[in-house]
Amino acid sequence: MKATEQTLQQTRRAIRKIIDKFPSSKEATQLTDIHLRVSQDSGELTAFDDDDNEITRCVVEQWIENKDDNFYQEVAATLRSELTGMKDTIEQASILKPYSFVLEDDDKETVEELYLVDDDIVIIDTELMKDLDKDLNDFLEKLLK
Repeated sequence: MKATEQTLQQTRRAIRKIIDKFPSSKEATQLTDIHLRVSQDSGELTAFDDDDNEITRCVVEQWIENKDDNFYQEVAATLRSELTGMKDTIEQASILKPYSFVLEDDDKETVEELYLVDDDIVIIDTELMKDLDKDLNDFLEKLLK
């Protein structure tokens, strides 16, 4: 499932609405995570704070009744791309750092951490980190020979 332009616009608008709830100011709101819950049946993208208070919601038409096996991986890639593209805007929000955007399924189970906002820490893309343990083990094995 490749995200359509409409899907990208809808997710970008939802992220912008989240950030608009925390306009830049001197006093930062204390949050540790912004939970993005996606429903595979309804296509609904809902954002919640730590106390499970709804921040915003929208329906992404491309996600309605989507039964793809890799649905959440595709959604995560789309959301991560949009969050990364809005990096400057996101980091200006008046939320006490560090905080992160977390993707959850219908059952409120964490699927993946999408984006971490912190001055000192950066999360490296999961594709880049794929098979890192195996590579390090192979390197160590060759080194010890």
